[in-house]
Amino acid sequence: MQIMTATFEDHPLRYALANELHARPFPVIKAPGRAAYLALKPAQNAVGRDREADRAHLIALLDRFGASHPQPDATHYFGQIGRHWLKWESHTEFVTYTILGDGVADRPYDAATFGLFPTDWLESAPGTRMTSALIRIEPMPSDEDIIKRIDDWFVPESLAVSRMLDGELIVAGDFRIDSAGHMRFAIFAAEACGERRIGRVVQRLCEVETYKTMSMLGLARARSIGPELGKLEQKLTALVTGMSNPEVDAADTLQSLLDVSAGLEQLIAQTSFRFGATGAYETIVNQRISIMREERFGGRQTFGEFMMRRFDPAMRTVKSTEKRLNDLSERAIRAGDLLRTRVDVERSAQNQALLTSMDQRSDLQLRLQRTVEGLSVVAISYYALNLVLYVLAPVEKLFHIEKYWLYATVTPTVVIAVWLILRRIQKSMHH
Repeated sequence: MQIMTATFEDHPLRYALANELHARPFPVIKAPGRAAYLALKPAQNAVGRDREADRAHLIALLDRFGASHPQPDATHYFGQIGRHWLKWESHTEFVTYTILGDGVADRPYDAATFGLFPTDWLESAPGTRMTSALIRIEPMPSDEDIIKRIDDWFVPESLAVSRMLDGELIVAGDFRIDSAGHMRFAIFAAEACGERRIGRVVQRLCEVETYKTMSMLGLARARSIGPELGKLEQKLTALVTGMSNPEVDAADTLQSLLDVSAGLEQLIAQTSFRFGATGAYETIVNQRISIMREERFGGRQTFGEFMMRRFDPAMRTVKSTEKRLNDLSERAIRAGDLLRTRVDVERSAQNQALLTSMDQRSDLQLRLQRTVEGLSVVAISYYALNLVLYVLAPVEKLFHIEKYWLYATVTPTVVIAVWLILRRIQKSMHH
């Protein structure tokens, strides 16, 4: 019986997305072994860096050993170079190189171990060293021997050491840069511990160190904007305090407030990516430590405790600065809204006073117009009366009417007639 299967059109990225989950395999390493780790990042504009330059730098290293090249646009590579293995990864802001090999140096943390990276190749790197580390992997000796070795290799004051992954590994490090410029980590693996598990721990240690260092960039940025942020906060406080003073010009205050808001928004724009990245990196650091399932060793501090004491305060400073910056921006916005309301109220009062003044002037003009109209009636009546009297002069002679009677009779009639005519003219003009 033939089974009929439906045919679906795959999303163009379906296979790429599925393969991405399996494209970054953990390294495989056994004890005794060693690893040299390097993270490179451009000092400026790391996100917008030339990714082709990163790829060219990787290929330059591979060509020295006749190794195969990565696929075009690849963001990760794992392959053999000579007697060692190379793991390369490209991240948002940095690239990492991990060289893994069998055996350990005769002298622990000999700087020559980092010589797996050619000196002239390092000098031509398209970025700066963000961090580098030497990792020494040994078969697990007795606890007494481990204590003796880590006390010789690390600074006791900052030493972190833990049993990890059900006690199959003991991991130590002090997160200090040694005289050769590298971090140091030690891994002691039980005989039953598999090579893949050791490789996962190596990978986690490198990630913890890298993301911890990247997170600290946020602290540096928070400290760098501290003085400017303090000045803007003082200026904002002074402006808000002065808003209650009616003698202070609201328009000038509003302009100063807009300047403060612009300064705060500029700081937010300059720091938003770094502070956001710091939060993401901090989460990765804590997550990577938690999945290694630490257990205390010999009463020493664990990696989680080290981070709680040394790393978490720095991250709280970053978060506090970010919150302070956003709170100041919101305060400036609220103050601007209040000040604009005050300006609007003052302008409304000015407009009302202007309208009242215009009403008064209109009333005055109306009175003046009526006065002029009254005078016009008198003047026109005067000339009209003279004309009428000239016309009635023969009547005066014919009927022997006294002049004063004629004046008394004609004058009111003429005045009323003139007044009525002017009223009619005004009404027709209004219509």
